[in-house]
Amino acid sequence: MSLLYDGNIRIFRTLCGSDGNNAYLAVCPETAESIIIDAPLSPEGLLEDAQNTTVVAILITHQHRDHWEGLSVIRTHIDAPVGMHESDTASVPFIPDFWVADGSVIRAGSIDLITIHTPGHTGGSVCFWHKGHLFTGDTLYSGGPGESSGPEATRQILDSITRKLYTLPEDTLVYPGHGHHSVLEVPKREYAIYRGEYPEIFPSIPSTNGGQGN
Repeated sequence: MSLLYDGNIRIFRTLCGSDGNNAYLAVCPETAESIIIDAPLSPEGLLEDAQNTTVVAILITHQHRDHWEGLSVIRTHIDAPVGMHESDTASVPFIPDFWVADGSVIRAGSIDLITIHTPGHTGGSVCFWHKGHLFTGDTLYSGGPGESSGPEATRQILDSITRKLYTLPEDTLVYPGHGHHSVLEVPKREYAIYRGEYPEIFPSIPSTNGGQGN
């Protein structure tokens, strides 16, 4: 189902998977080239949205099964390379066609998805950004950070979010792996409240814009 069209990108969201997952299709309105972001179970709706586009890449945000367990079904219909971060590839039962790293760009027509490596939820968790649109997997939800597996991972995900995501423009739209989309200023504002109460736990937010621009 079409979620948004702002003139330079059309975004489709499909609710599917074994854990209430979101799968996204980012489409260039000029060329109809597209990119799939995550491949949960039962992706039929996603495939329907993609049928009038040319899918140039399938991106997996991290290693957890609910984000790739529909990949085999997708690949029976779509012949496109699969990419994910190298740190997570040892934990999946398939071999990606390419790796993404911090700063990697995946192009579809006029869309340039910039990879942001955000370790914490997993070591290879990544987000993808394009001109005010941020696909966050399980790194950041509309209500705040994703889950982490212990104190060190918690520090890592908070560092990733504060240094790399909360420095983006506050009007950036956030598309998480689960739940509803939101605007970045919402979880950032909630984070600031928590940090005011527990500054020894929550790191400060740098004042730079993270280099992604507007």
